[in-house]
Amino acid sequence: MSTSPFGTIVLAAYSPDPELFRRQLTSLRTQSVTAWECVISVDGDPAPVAALVEEITEGDERFRIVGDGSRLGFYLNFERGLRAVSPRSAWVALCDQDDRWDSDKIERLLPHLDDVSLVSGQARIVSYPSEEETGRTARRDHGPLLTLLSNEFTGSLCVFAPELLTTALPFPRASTRVATHDHWLAVVATAHRGTRIVDELVQDYVQHDANVFGDPSRLGGGSLRRSVRNVLEQAERFEGSRSPLAVARMTFWTYVGWRQLMVDTLARRIPDTSRDARRDRVFGDRRRFRAASALLRVARRRGVVPPRFALEYRASWFCGAISGGRNAVRRAIAATDS
Repeated sequence: MSTSPFGTIVLAAYSPDPELFRRQLTSLRTQSVTAWECVISVDGDPAPVAALVEEITEGDERFRIVGDGSRLGFYLNFERGLRAVSPRSAWVALCDQDDRWDSDKIERLLPHLDDVSLVSGQARIVSYPSEEETGRTARRDHGPLLTLLSNEFTGSLCVFAPELLTTALPFPRASTRVATHDHWLAVVATAHRGTRIVDELVQDYVQHDANVFGDPSRLGGGSLRRSVRNVLEQAERFEGSRSPLAVARMTFWTYVGWRQLMVDTLARRIPDTSRDARRDRVFGDRRRFRAASALLRVARRRGVVPPRFALEYRASWFCGAISGGRNAVRRAIAATDS
């Protein structure tokens, strides 16, 4: 594929397992599309990762390390990697440190960028070290509104046009673990030329004990007791206490707040092309509970979200009302874009 345009693979690394990292980097080197640079953004000390990359790739100059030793976390580490994308790149692919790509992944996904701004494939779900295939992803593109509500775009499966970076950077800041780079990039893509998910297997999605999130399609379950414990832990971590007000703020940011942040950031950055009256009524600063409830009913009917998600989303709305959620989002946007 020597005629393919030059692109950038952005890989976020943090204390990678040497064997899984070796398999992933090897799968990149065997891509049928060869005109690319891999930017490896290291969360923490870059020296051990740089040494591992040098040993695995045998000095392949297409791999470049970025990082100053600081710990940013998963979300902002991807932002740092995207800031280092070459201006001559015609495409950008996101990459995790512990998966394994099919050799023709980029070749098969690239043509879709003629029609849309972001495309995702599907993956085999593989356990490590057993190498047992435990399932396959079944991602679906449900359109802009439902993508905002419930993201089905997994970053490691995506390739997108670099046009998104002028809007997407810097990433919106939210005091919650729910802020994810792939959700934000998919939302940005809906305001450009749109999104697409194809039913083509393009990689192994490797599951092991050190996964940051695990398979996203399997999240959202568990007992109510576990959910309450998670909210309390998140409130203590991000809001500083387990007080009722801190829990309310945390609950707001997890559902309604994060989505308002994305919508209002988008409207601020590309106001002439990103305005969507229905989207604003459901998610934006002037959102209406009735509009949000109507979308939740549609999402439940189509099987996009489970009943408990709809219940917790409505609770998040109430939590925002009692904790000053709208103003908190306004302050977050002003602080990021100032």
